Amino acid sequence: MTKTLLAEFTAREGAEDEVAALIRDYAVKVREEEGNLAFDVYTKAADPRAYWIFEVYRDEDAFKAHLDAPYGAPFNAALTSLIEEDASVLTFLDPLATHR
Repeated sequence: MTKTLLAEFTAREGAEDEVAALIRDYAVKVREEEGNLAFDVYTKAADPRAYWIFEVYRDEDAFKAHLDAPYGAPFNAALTSLIEEDASVLTFLDPLATHR
């Protein structure tokens, strides 16, 4: 079963360009991971400092490999000082089961 999540954070005022550059570089690396199926970065139309990142991994093992990637910790360390939250807020998602 795929592992799907939404990561949310808000760039601090004045850090918008630095956050955008950081997430662009990180997205390139994540999208190259063998088990990554989607890493889509969005900003809210009404608040471009607010980011939503939709992530899908092949399975739990692929997600764990993502967490263990050597560029993850440096990315998160750099991001922490540039956002309003203490860290990205993660929401794990499950598909809606449909029955006929």
